[in-house]
Amino acid sequence: MTSIPDKPALEGLEQKWDAAWTAQGTYLFDRDAAKATGRAGVFSIDTPPPTASGSLHIGHVFSYTHTDVKVRYERMRGKTVFYPMGWDDNGLPTERRVQNYYGVRCDPSLPFDPDFTPPFHGDAKSLKPADQVPISRPNFIALCEELTLEDEKAFEAVFRQLGLSVDWNQTYRTISKDTIRTSQFAFLRNLERGEAYQSMAPTLWDIDFRSAIAQAELEDRDQQASYHRIAFHKTDGSGDVHIETTRPELLAACVALVANPDDERYQPYFGQTVRTPLFDVEVPILAHPLAQKDKGSGIAMICTFGDVTDIVWWRELDLPNRSILGLDGRILPDAPDALVTDAARAAYAEIAGLTVFSAKKKMVELLEASGELLEVSKPFTHPVKFYEKGDRALEIVSTRQWYLRNGARDGALRDKLIALGAGMDWHPDFMRVRYENWTNGLTGDWLVSRQRFFGVPIPVWYGLDENGERDFDRIITPDAASLPIDPTTDVPDGYTESQRGVAGGFEAEKDIFDTWATSSLTPQLAGGWQRDDELWNLVAPFDVRPQGQDIIRTWLFSTMLRSALEDDRAPWTDASISGFIVDPDRKKMSKSKGNVVTPADILDQHGTDAVRYWSASSRLGADAAFDPQNPTQVKIGRRLAIKVLNAAKFVLSFPVPDGAEITHALDASMLATLDQVVVNATRAFEAFDHARALEVTEAFFWTFCDDYLELVKERAYNQTDAGQASAALALRLALSTLLRLLAPVLAFATEEAWSWFEDGSIHTSTWPEPLGIDGDPAVLTATSAALIGIRRAKTEAKASQKTPVATLTITAPEATLDVLRLAEGDLRAVGRIDAVSYAAGESLSVGDIVLAPQEA
Repeated sequence: MTSIPDKPALEGLEQKWDAAWTAQGTYLFDRDAAKATGRAGVFSIDTPPPTASGSLHIGHVFSYTHTDVKVRYERMRGKTVFYPMGWDDNGLPTERRVQNYYGVRCDPSLPFDPDFTPPFHGDAKSLKPADQVPISRPNFIALCEELTLEDEKAFEAVFRQLGLSVDWNQTYRTISKDTIRTSQFAFLRNLERGEAYQSMAPTLWDIDFRSAIAQAELEDRDQQASYHRIAFHKTDGSGDVHIETTRPELLAACVALVANPDDERYQPYFGQTVRTPLFDVEVPILAHPLAQKDKGSGIAMICTFGDVTDIVWWRELDLPNRSILGLDGRILPDAPDALVTDAARAAYAEIAGLTVFSAKKKMVELLEASGELLEVSKPFTHPVKFYEKGDRALEIVSTRQWYLRNGARDGALRDKLIALGAGMDWHPDFMRVRYENWTNGLTGDWLVSRQRFFGVPIPVWYGLDENGERDFDRIITPDAASLPIDPTTDVPDGYTESQRGVAGGFEAEKDIFDTWATSSLTPQLAGGWQRDDELWNLVAPFDVRPQGQDIIRTWLFSTMLRSALEDDRAPWTDASISGFIVDPDRKKMSKSKGNVVTPADILDQHGTDAVRYWSASSRLGADAAFDPQNPTQVKIGRRLAIKVLNAAKFVLSFPVPDGAEITHALDASMLATLDQVVVNATRAFEAFDHARALEVTEAFFWTFCDDYLELVKERAYNQTDAGQASAALALRLALSTLLRLLAPVLAFATEEAWSWFEDGSIHTSTWPEPLGIDGDPAVLTATSAALIGIRRAKTEAKASQKTPVATLTITAPEATLDVLRLAEGDLRAVGRIDAVSYAAGESLSVGDIVLAPQEA
């Protein structure tokens, strides 16, 4: 226990209690306790690992507080809590941050420089990519490691200030050796079972990051475009077919024209062929239901590849691939084989090597000169696919990539994923529909390989044939005992380093895994899968996956997939989904919009409990507005936290006599009312409704402070009053209960107040149960209403609340008058009333007030 300060304050409580919790091991996972109870006695959390590439934002504070409030409740309910923290280190955002921080870029062809010093140690964003210093892959990875470690320290400091009751001994990184081993091991099992495979296929490609992008990482952004009306020439010479396209630069990649099978305008053309303008290539006119009758001229050219619909048409209509875009986003130097005439190759030479922007401009000029460009529409906006972290529209190129089957082409697997989702509890439930919509809407398997550097290496090599070419049918895999490996430096069994890259030898896979391919294994990484069987059996499947709604399609789905493939079960029993933080204009906060608020200043200015209160006031799945200039809800939370300290000090000023019992009707009424609060708050927490639990607790707390404390303080002070012991005991029982009800939200203020009269942490104390004291809640309700009426009557009489009253009359229904008489002494004491008279009436009111004569 600690002494009560003269002036309780919130300042400094975060540092004080974080140090105490760390020293006392308050939040450490107790494996012995877990073993004693078994899995049923454990509450395990698959905590979101934030991306260590910059700074946390207010959205992290919001959603992580939601989780922590639930965790603190479960801990107080007697569960052994397994609450780890992970750091998502690898991925494209981390690499971009390293480039912008140090002013470097990775060039895998360069040798390692042990003495390399980066040119910047701060903001190098203004550098153009060409001005960034090229460095070797090992040097680049070392800088990634260095910067992510610094970011993680900063993140941990913020989370500690936020009061997250994490076990900081249970921390993992998505780039550690243990993580690489687990990720590679899981992939090799996928490969062995036929769930992982390689394919040469059209790939969404970010030309800045020079990497493939998965479907789950896409977002639509509105971009300006214009329709170009172009004439294709019928092969039989009977005229032209006019199409409208926003991408004339891809005309050389055209493989067909397509219209809706129900479009009467083009039904006579199906099965016929046309010749492309400029390039004179014969292509068929085909039917497909995805063609839109009301878009453009109703007939479109299929290019390999202009957008994702082209991919669907190409695959389902079994068309040839005439890709003309390179990995750098420029038109390839060599013309497709289908361009056979000198004129066609000359036209292609005009665009070869150009960016898509320049190629479009050149193609327009060529089509205008040939007379085959009929019209260019006014600019309009339409949605274009972007990588969610990228700056330029994605292109589609043909590359060889690794994929993981995800149910897009496997109905049985898709049905299993839907069934596993339906078997979970979702908070709120409508988020389950978003998961199901995403699962049912998948158009391709999960692309898990990336052409980047800082990540988990894909653990395979390829045998080389007698010509030194990769034999993709001869994949060489490592033994599980040798993991983790880096195939670019490690040698497969049966080979020597001298055979690397030579005919008959081997070649390493240089790609790394998509960051989600590792993050999809967070339950396994945190829970010791294939590393600590005892721990895994104690915590898995996890109790809850807490996360934001925007990553249902990525993190939640991918984790469900890996668990379904590996264990044939859902990885958690519950999913709790937080809403977005929006700015005062109700726009989602995001770095790309430039409206993100970082939490450090808010926490410092208002105090952690105030910010936790703001977070906990919002229900799961609901968006919350935040105005840093006027954070009203945060200010309300600060007022509540300060009131907790002051009320606790006041209550503790009344010692509880030995053998004290509840004997007064008002005290019993207050405690009976509090019992119902305990029931309602507990029910809300069980349903993952922390906002409701806070709402009912806070409402009673203010009644307790504003009404009950005022009503009983005179009796509690008066040692000669027969009801003094009852008041003091009731106050102490209520304080103990209220502090514990508020503890999950106001983590610091409640711990401080608890330490003034109890040993140990409030956060490892027991959750309150109803006391079961026989009392009539109507007594407190009626007496509080009467007190409000007395205050109003004095105000209307233009008297201060301290002014003595000779008499007044309380009018109320008979049943209300009966309970008011039980608390008359407390009413008279708080109102300084000499005499109270009662009159029957339909509703409660206070009148006929006669002020006592004032002494001269």
